[in-house]
Amino acid sequence: MNNFFIILFHTYLTKLKTKSFIITTIITGLIIVGVTNIPRIIEFFDKEGEVEKIAVIDNSAQLLDPLQAQLKGINQEIELTAFTDSFEEAEKQVEAGDYTGVLELSMTKEQLPSASYKSMSMADSVVVTDLQAALQQVKTVMASAQLNLTQDQLNQLYEPVPFERSALEENAKTEEELNQARGLVYVMLFIIYFAVIMYASMIATEVATEKSSRVMEILISSVSPIKQMFAKILGVGLLSLTQLAVFLIAGYFSIQQNLESMQGGFFDFFGFTNIPASTIIYGVIFFILGYFLYATLAAFLGSLVSRIEDVQQMITPMTLLVVAGFMIAMFGLGQPEVGFITATSFIPFFTPMIMFLRVGMLNIPFWEVGLSIGLLVATIILLAVFGARVYKGGVLMYGKSNSFKDIKTALQLTKKK
Repeated sequence: MNNFFIILFHTYLTKLKTKSFIITTIITGLIIVGVTNIPRIIEFFDKEGEVEKIAVIDNSAQLLDPLQAQLKGINQEIELTAFTDSFEEAEKQVEAGDYTGVLELSMTKEQLPSASYKSMSMADSVVVTDLQAALQQVKTVMASAQLNLTQDQLNQLYEPVPFERSALEENAKTEEELNQARGLVYVMLFIIYFAVIMYASMIATEVATEKSSRVMEILISSVSPIKQMFAKILGVGLLSLTQLAVFLIAGYFSIQQNLESMQGGFFDFFGFTNIPASTIIYGVIFFILGYFLYATLAAFLGSLVSRIEDVQQMITPMTLLVVAGFMIAMFGLGQPEVGFITATSFIPFFTPMIMFLRVGMLNIPFWEVGLSIGLLVATIILLAVFGARVYKGGVLMYGKSNSFKDIKTALQLTKKK
């Protein structure tokens, strides 16, 4: 047992001290801090940014003033300036950088506004969208005046239809609770997805590296291959928890510093307040089980190759399983109740992501969660037993790995030992 812990902590400490791990942790932590500080970053650049100046040629001599009035309520950073020279001269000043664009206003035969806008490129859609919205409001006012509609009649015309939603299911989640759950599920899906791919690949590469350097021949003489396999899985598992702890701490303190600015828009839709403790607990459970499932799979696949160059090819099917589960979960964020999502949530290789999605967004019977966890644990045990046998023979195989037929060869070598 001492040898088991020696390999476990050696794997953990060795990976912990590598430059790639340290740099990746620091960069990812900075990205998390940056994302949670987006409101402040935008505010900083907005303060330094210039007002969008638009040259306006008003051929009707009556549209500029109402357009300016409507635009103030939409975007105060767009400044309309009357331009008295020709349209060609305005284009030259846009090219010179004096104006963001030139807007030509005129009347149709129905005495309603029409416009033509030119700028240096088609990339800036915000200014165009806001100009169109303001012009649409001007057109609405003018059209209603032609129809002799009063302001009250116009308000009634555009008043939203009263529409209430309610659920017949007892204890069904409210719209606010769903939005909060959606935000957490979205984040957790990404964590599970990237963690499984990154750390499972790390285990496979670790095994292949030791085999390529012939260190494996020394190790198996003192420690059984099965102990090696599980020591490496747990060692890299501790490494993943360490890295995630750093990310969570950085994210938590950064969010606490930005609670006041994280209001409205995205943050209202994907809220992270009043999240049920059960959702977080299920997230941790499915993350750990998902890690062990794919880590065990990666360990015995890595034992089949002798060169680091062959690792990615060997674990590609495993990676595709993770990608498939992630894509299904992304679809399920919008429709978590469809039968396809329900069925795939009981497939062990998809359970960590899809069942967590359902738990987070729906009130599902406990037996469904228990059944999915039971199937997942059973699959991990079967995979661990089978993987240990393959690993035991696979670490003795050298030479180029041809295909998954090498699993049969590895099992034959295990029986001979």
